[in-house]
Amino acid sequence: MPASITVTGMVLSAMPVGDYDKRLVILTKEIGKISAFAKGARRPNSALLACSQPFSFGEFSLFAGKSSFTVTSAEISNYFPELREDIEKVYYGMYFCEFADHITKENNDEKEILKLLYQTLRAVAKGTIELRTIRIVFEFKIAALSGLAPQVFECVKCGKTEAGYSFSASCGGLLCEDCITEDRTAIKLGTSSVYTLQYIMSKEVEKLYTFKVSSEVQNELESCARRYIRHYIDYEFKSNELIQTLTK
Repeated sequence: MPASITVTGMVLSAMPVGDYDKRLVILTKEIGKISAFAKGARRPNSALLACSQPFSFGEFSLFAGKSSFTVTSAEISNYFPELREDIEKVYYGMYFCEFADHITKENNDEKEILKLLYQTLRAVAKGTIELRTIRIVFEFKIAALSGLAPQVFECVKCGKTEAGYSFSASCGGLLCEDCITEDRTAIKLGTSSVYTLQYIMSKEVEKLYTFKVSSEVQNELESCARRYIRHYIDYEFKSNELIQTLTK
C-alpha cells in the first residue's frame, strides 16, 4: 500500500486521544473499515475539526504508517446536519453507524454496506419515512449484505411459494402453514409484510427508501427484525439503549 492514499468514506465514530487528537473509525469504499488518527482535531482552529465528527462523508487523504493511518486532510461532501438538530435522529444515526462498525471488517469489500449506510442516513435526514421503518429496512438489508439474508421468497423448509407464511428467526426465514410445526413461536405475517420483505431483499440500495407501510406491517416486521438480529447478530448496541430511552 502506498504511503499516501485517498479514500471515500464515512466516519462511524470518533474518540478523544491524548490532549488534542481523535481516533476515527472510517468505513471506506476502497479498503473497508479502518482506524485513523486525526492529530490536533480537537483544537478549535484545526482544519480537521469538522471532518472528524460521526456521519461525516467525503474524501479522506491518509498517510499509511506501519501500524495505523493518519488523516492529513479531508473534503466532506455531506455532514448530515439535519441529524444533529434532532436528538431522535442523532440516536438512530448513531445506531446505524454502530451497527455498520460491528458488522464490517478491515481489508474487506464493504462498498454496498457503505452505500446502504449513506442512503439510510439520507432517509433519516429527509424525514419522509418513519424512523421505525427505516430501521427495519436497514437491519434486514445489512444482514443480507453480510451474508445473513433470511429466505423470504419461499418456505425455508419445503420450498412452497403459496401465500400464508410465518417468519421464523431460528429457521432462517418464512415457514408455510404446513411447516409451522418447525417453530411454534414463528410470527404470522400478512401478505403486505411478506411483499415488503421481498422488496427489501431484492431491490438495490438506492431504491430501498421509496415506500411507506401501514402500522400493522410495521409492527409485524419490527418483531421479525428484533428476533432475527438477536438470533444472528447477538450484540448489545449501546446506541439502541439510547433509542429505547426515547420511548419510555
